Amino acid sequence: MISKPVTIKDVADKACVSYQTVSKVINGKVQVSKETESRIWQAIEELGYRPSHTARSLRSKRTHTIGYSWPPTPQDQENPILDQFLQSMFLAAERGGYYLLAFPHHSEYGNLLDAYSELIVTGRVDGFILSSIDYDDPRINFLLERKFPFVAFGRSNPDLKFPYIDVDGGEGLAMAIHHLLEQGHQRIATLAWPETSRVGNNRLEGYFRALASAGISISNEWIARGEGSFSFGYSATCHWLDLPAGDRPTAIVALCDIMAIGAMQAARDRGIRVGTDLAITGFDNGPMAKYFTPPLTSLHQPVWEIGDRVINMLLTILEGKDPDPYCELLLPQLIIRESSIGWK
Repeated sequence: MISKPVTIKDVADKACVSYQTVSKVINGKVQVSKETESRIWQAIEELGYRPSHTARSLRSKRTHTIGYSWPPTPQDQENPILDQFLQSMFLAAERGGYYLLAFPHHSEYGNLLDAYSELIVTGRVDGFILSSIDYDDPRINFLLERKFPFVAFGRSNPDLKFPYIDVDGGEGLAMAIHHLLEQGHQRIATLAWPETSRVGNNRLEGYFRALASAGISISNEWIARGEGSFSFGYSATCHWLDLPAGDRPTAIVALCDIMAIGAMQAARDRGIRVGTDLAITGFDNGPMAKYFTPPLTSLHQPVWEIGDRVINMLLTILEGKDPDPYCELLLPQLIIRESSIGWK
């Protein structure tokens, strides 16, 4: 025989209070005597009462759920930055009494905005976290037009105002260039992303700025744009290493670690010593960067901190307040290792 579910009125009867008082105590909305509160919680424990999440959501008009979607990583690649970001957000959401509804979006299965719209219309999420932000990002305008709460990891067009946290990739690349200039390098190439990449262009701005401030002319031959993959980093580096010795770059800055790893492998395959003969730097400082041979110099993004902060910013917005600061730009940290030192 199926037992009847315990209701809030059952708790109220056992604790000798009104059901309204029980509800307010559970939700922290009222102060009662310690004796009364203790009696209510004891009744809850003895009866095994569990508040109805659905009922609470209907009353508060909240689901206590945050949506987050991302483009899936290719099967042959790992994404430690995404792993850190997700884990940090899960913990921050849990601390705030929220769940994170995380779902990868495959473009071949439909428009992502359709999924966002369904989640909003059906009332399944209270807000969104966005990442992988680009120019004219359709998600930004979609959510701004609907006045639906969101916080982004990344910037978009300068004329769009929305709450975000981002990493100053341009300043990061400038740090890497200054480090290489201090080692005596002047022929510095870069493994970059396509011109349509907002993040890539932001990082490249630091490359151009730092070399220009040092009075070094930039050769188009030393700028390779392509997908952020091991194979692209490998093939572009092979092309540079096939140039005559006087035209060959002595250092390479990559816009992500995986391209830098491809560059390191290309150098090894040609018997070129990374660090001593060719300096290489990456960006992201993935967990494995310090274990490569030689260990990889890389720019560290405070991804764990960002995951925590974007969730807390969104929770602030959901409470009807503006986060302070409303937008935030964080500096990466250059972690210097053997892949960029020892050049002769």
